[in-house]
Amino acid sequence: MSQPAARTPLVYIVAGEASGDVLGAGVMRSLKKMTGGRVRFAGVGGDRMAAEGLTSLFPISEMAVLGVFEILPHAPKLLWRISQTVDNILELQPDVLLTVDSKAFNLRVQKRLYKRRAAGQDIRFPLLHMVAPTVWAWRPGRAKAISKFLDELLVLFPFEPSYFEEHGLKTTFVGHPASVQPDGDGARLRARTRIPPKAPVLGVLPGSRPGEVRRLLPSFGETVSRLAPRYPNLRVLIPTVPGVTEIVREGVKSWPLQPVILENAEDKYDAFSAMNVALAASGTVTLELALAGVPTVVGYKVNPLSVPIGRMLVNMEAVVLANWILKRSVQPFFMQHNCTPDSLTVAVARMFDDSKARGESAAAGQALREVLGTGDIAPSDRAALVVAEAAAIALPERP
Repeated sequence: MSQPAARTPLVYIVAGEASGDVLGAGVMRSLKKMTGGRVRFAGVGGDRMAAEGLTSLFPISEMAVLGVFEILPHAPKLLWRISQTVDNILELQPDVLLTVDSKAFNLRVQKRLYKRRAAGQDIRFPLLHMVAPTVWAWRPGRAKAISKFLDELLVLFPFEPSYFEEHGLKTTFVGHPASVQPDGDGARLRARTRIPPKAPVLGVLPGSRPGEVRRLLPSFGETVSRLAPRYPNLRVLIPTVPGVTEIVREGVKSWPLQPVILENAEDKYDAFSAMNVALAASGTVTLELALAGVPTVVGYKVNPLSVPIGRMLVNMEAVVLANWILKRSVQPFFMQHNCTPDSLTVAVARMFDDSKARGESAAAGQALREVLGTGDIAPSDRAALVVAEAAAIALPERP
């Protein structure tokens, strides 16, 4: 008598913005490689996860909000999507749940599932989250609260596990994916976009969320306007992400120096290599730029109503990741009322004019790689191994 076919494991992944989509796609790709394709996926993700085989429950653009007062107008829809996601997870009964970043959304999903489990509902699948809340930057007390409703936490920085392990949460350092980001080909991108080999190039990266892009583009644009006369052959590159491309296109129409807008994610590292200096919104991209050795000035603005709360809760020194990790100012940072065209123009011009800036940035990038790397195992593979073990997925192949 023949044995029934083994059930193909189901991994439910929820990512809520561009950086989480990249992380989730990496885990999916590694799991497919390790299992020989014997794995299924469900959940919420973007274009990268879709390319790996996910049909998203709803568009992740609905989750790209930031800050207390930015979230409030979207709260009813977010709460509805949280309920929809929880119901879908319970209906599918996956072998494991992995939520990725997007804490305002994902940790509420996890907490609801934990409460149902605590109330006696049969929820046997492990509850995993990837990308720790930055308790080392703001509200360290959250580590204790979060540790109560997760089964395991996957973190990107080597100094993070201790914050959660002291509260009994199993925590695994998997490494930061940026530590293995490829070197780009700047000459190739310059040739394709018709930028002369010797022309100074400024990269402008205004963020991945609609609100932050709208707040930063005017100041960034005025900075470009002031730099253009000083550097007559200046060119501007703007690598963008789905969800904000049209906002960027509309926002740069009045710029006297029209930028080259790059929509293809595959162009990002070539763009980094082509840049002499970058002006970027605070976020993961600043760490990527640091690892690529690009001299970078960081600016950021939040909803003015969020500022008083932020100042009380946030360690401002930890906002720019490269500065925090290396314990020195690698990337000058201008926040809120200090993020003005005057201050940004001076800082960017210093980067252009300093002949040592590129070498110092490259050295900082190498130092960051040594801190964030995980040796021979890529971060996505290490994360996939944790997910597979939690789900009891047999692995015929190891990375």
